[in-house]
Amino acid sequence: MKHAAIDCLSSFQNSLSLNRSKHLLILGTGIAGLYLVGQIYVSYKKAQRRKKWASVEKNMVILHQFERGKFTPNVSPFPLKLETYLRMTGIPYENEFEEPMGPKGKTPWITLNGDEIADSQLCMELLARKFHKDCSSHLSPEEQAIARSFHIMAEEHLYWGLLLWRWVYTKGRTLWQVQCNLPKSLSLMLPLVVKKLKGQAQGQGMGLHTEAEVIEMSVKDLRAISSFLGTKQFLMGDKAIEADCAVFGILSQLLWNCPGSPFEQLLNGEFNNLKAYCERMKDTFWPDWDRCLNPARI
Repeated sequence: MKHAAIDCLSSFQNSLSLNRSKHLLILGTGIAGLYLVGQIYVSYKKAQRRKKWASVEKNMVILHQFERGKFTPNVSPFPLKLETYLRMTGIPYENEFEEPMGPKGKTPWITLNGDEIADSQLCMELLARKFHKDCSSHLSPEEQAIARSFHIMAEEHLYWGLLLWRWVYTKGRTLWQVQCNLPKSLSLMLPLVVKKLKGQAQGQGMGLHTEAEVIEMSVKDLRAISSFLGTKQFLMGDKAIEADCAVFGILSQLLWNCPGSPFEQLLNGEFNNLKAYCERMKDTFWPDWDRCLNPARI
């Protein structure tokens, strides 16, 4: 009797185990099927977009970037830099906002005659060769070296002060003040995004310092740019050059997209010549600036 009861219980447990395995298999198959359908749809949409981009006229640049911001045409300095360059040089282009992240997982990127090119600086250098554009040709080698030094300082040092303020010190919360139509999922993913960007900043080196130290370093960069600019119209004189696009891209974020930051206060105070410089770049290359915001100011 006892053995029969044990056998019965064992059979019941095996039956439950088999049913559970069966249900898990069905569930797993369903999830895999949904994922496969999703990937097929994504691939289809991607192919359709590329077919559309290939249909534009020859030598038309397709500029892929984030959607427009509330106070600047882009809340990232690099798309703003590249679009300013396109306007400065008169190279024909169209904007595309559906696929902002490029082959290297960065924004912006461009499509030109079917080729995909990533990284704002590499895009500018390729376009300069393709369309024979050189906005710095009037400068001496020494002046070009100085311009490059300010360009690199802005993008490879001051930029990290911007990134740390926006994503680490304020935990990304100010993003909602400067950008409309952010996906709801971003608020759920924000801790992961902050952690990832903090890790990048630590890998670069700036993220290893205290907030006070980073702010001090960034202020020194701003003071250097302000002192060098002085009363000049643009970085190297009366004519804007490629380096102005990079410097403007960073400064515009600090001025208009870092609400409540010490950068915003300094650009409206001690370094007000940098604010005037940003306004000048905006007026010169972005006469339609207000229409390039979201919502547009018409």
